[in-house]
Amino acid sequence: MTTRVYVELGAKRTFACALDWPGWARSAPRRAAMGDPDAEAAALEAFAGYLGRYASVVAAGTTGVEAPSVDRLEVVQRLPGDMTTDFGAPGSIPDVDSAPLPDGEAARLGQLLGACWTYLDAVAAAAPAELRKGPRGGGRDRDAVVAHVIEAERSYLRKLGVSTGKAVAPADWRAQLLDGLSGRRPVPIGSWPLRYLVRRTAWHVLDHAWEIEDRSQ
Repeated sequence: MTTRVYVELGAKRTFACALDWPGWARSAPRRAAMGDPDAEAAALEAFAGYLGRYASVVAAGTTGVEAPSVDRLEVVQRLPGDMTTDFGAPGSIPDVDSAPLPDGEAARLGQLLGACWTYLDAVAAAAPAELRKGPRGGGRDRDAVVAHVIEAERSYLRKLGVSTGKAVAPADWRAQLLDGLSGRRPVPIGSWPLRYLVRRTAWHVLDHAWEIEDRSQ
């Protein structure tokens, strides 16, 4: 199985992101000029190292979706990063995200995004309220991490025209998006391509789910 990947190269951080597997994206801190092969290799190594964790999310939260592989990684595009990249989030939009989704792909992406949400909920429910601090005593505790994810998600989904006002519960806006992806209602058109919005949202959810897991130990 070939896994398509795009690489986002910033001055301080490089991301490798799965094009077709929302949530599977990892970075490596590396001062690098655009096109530095060492920076790309470090990001791809970090990416491949998370296959097991990502595959468990897919297996637990989807039906009929075969887990991805690192048998063959195909880098389909290299993009310059920006301040968002160096801050620690994938922020560049690959060209393919502007193309129409193939039949059935929206529903598949919806399953994967839903699996990421389910995984975060389960991780948070099992985690202690106070998480292990960093070497300098920093880091949010469990409830603050979850609140941060929700507020970021609120801003992300607003870019697609999904209603995320203060009176709307996260479960409701998630249902709006999943209904659109499944074909039960039209998907709004916003300032972010749908494929990118799903990928960015899923990455943020899993990045913090894994953070909670790691800092619960």
